[in-house]
Amino acid sequence: MKKTMAVVFGLFASVLLFNLDPAFAAMISSSDNPSEIAGATGSNESFRQSILTLLNFFLFFLGIVATGFVVYGGFLYVTSQGEDSNVETAKKIISYAAIGIIVVLISFALVNTLIMGAGSGTAV
Repeated sequence: MKKTMAVVFGLFASVLLFNLDPAFAAMISSSDNPSEIAGATGSNESFRQSILTLLNFFLFFLGIVATGFVVYGGFLYVTSQGEDSNVETAKKIISYAAIGIIVVLISFALVNTLIMGAGSGTAV
């Protein structure tokens, strides 16, 4: 009895929490135009904008991870107490994380330039 009540309560809570919307698949016309598909699925963004948003989120996450490695390397450097092996390890971590941040920034600039630049002209 307790298992059944737990399952019923879980289903009820999931319906309330996630507020399930009706499917918009019937609104999609026979064409495969990405903007029509995005509009029919409840999004106001184009397919290109959705990809850009996803890539920007991923690059932001990588930037946060690289910044965390800089902090970790700095912590190792401060707590190394002058031991050469620990100092070298900390310097490597900081330098690799700095290179990672530079790569993320360049990737962010390229992604935003290429994807948004491609949308302002002819169809790709």
